[in-house]
Amino acid sequence: MSSEHSLRTRAVHAGRDDLTDLGLHAVPIDLSTTYPSRDSRGEAARLDVLGTGEQAPGMPVYARVGNPTVARFEEALAELEGCEAAVAFASGMAALTACLMAGVAAGRRHVVAWRPLYGTSDHLLGSGLLGTTVSWVTSLPEVQAALRDDTAFVIVETPANPTLGEVDLRALADVCGNVPLLVDNTFATPVLQRPVEFGAAIVLHSATKFLGGHSDVLAGVVACKEEHARVLRQMRFVAGSNLHPLSGYLLLRGLSTLPVRMAAASETAAVLAARLATHPAVSRVHYPGLTGGRPSGQLRGGGAILSFEVVGDPHAVIGAVRLITPAVSLGSTDTLLQHPGSLSHHVMAEEDREAAGISERLLRLSVGLEDAEDLWDDLDQALKA
Repeated sequence: MSSEHSLRTRAVHAGRDDLTDLGLHAVPIDLSTTYPSRDSRGEAARLDVLGTGEQAPGMPVYARVGNPTVARFEEALAELEGCEAAVAFASGMAALTACLMAGVAAGRRHVVAWRPLYGTSDHLLGSGLLGTTVSWVTSLPEVQAALRDDTAFVIVETPANPTLGEVDLRALADVCGNVPLLVDNTFATPVLQRPVEFGAAIVLHSATKFLGGHSDVLAGVVACKEEHARVLRQMRFVAGSNLHPLSGYLLLRGLSTLPVRMAAASETAAVLAARLATHPAVSRVHYPGLTGGRPSGQLRGGGAILSFEVVGDPHAVIGAVRLITPAVSLGSTDTLLQHPGSLSHHVMAEEDREAAGISERLLRLSVGLEDAEDLWDDLDQALKA
């Protein structure tokens, strides 16, 4: 696939370049857990290579080492993010865990984390469960002051979950210097933002969300340079945090419609954000582009997620929607509404949520593919309730 093709074209064809030569149209799903061979010595030699995280031609010997269907998704996601490689995991949290363990294995146990992040990411970093320590920051000077010799990486999520705050990645990468910058790109996807173009070294996704797009896949993926991918494959090999082949197939299928879905949902989200900003039952709306002060040229559009703070009881709004699905998660074809303080960020201490700007009156809306007028009618009646 040529890099001269548009992202929309590459999203359809990435990971599928060889299908015509194979005489196939649909991507094959390889469900094998083991790969037979009569050459035991040859297999032993290949396993020695694969166990180091290196790629090797031929079949992967055993499913925990790798899978051809999953490899297609990894190839496609790496291409869309503009990275050398990608490594898929059983969940987004498994992907983040592998990144942390890679740092620990290299003697770098410290992480600098820009709040807010996804609630469980925040919990993992602050818990010390993996033997790591964390310095929490909310500004560039704080990042500069927090960096240490044993800092594994600086992690940021932009737009942030759930406040939609944006961080200038180019400025942040400059402050990081030689310390790798890890960007959680779940909200934006490579359709709206490619962090490596602004200096990021590692791009993480909860692939469960927009990449899958239908709320039927649990997955995570990390896009990065090949040298880092080798370590992550080692971690996956020993930890067994592999992505199932069927999930790899569904994710590759999801990527083909990702640009179209993001464009449609983002258009509707912008309409809803503008209307919510003038609703008497809403005190504040968080949506990229709705107010000034944005990093120039970083995010190509506002995206499909918005959050808003209500004047009354947020739980009453959750209970009153009828068309919109009251559920945690995001990135599905249907619109999802949830209360971060009770679900996605409930694991955080209340004072930490407040410090990160996550108020108890905040609701997060993941806009799907429904008609904008139908969604507005449902939101309006729920807010009036």
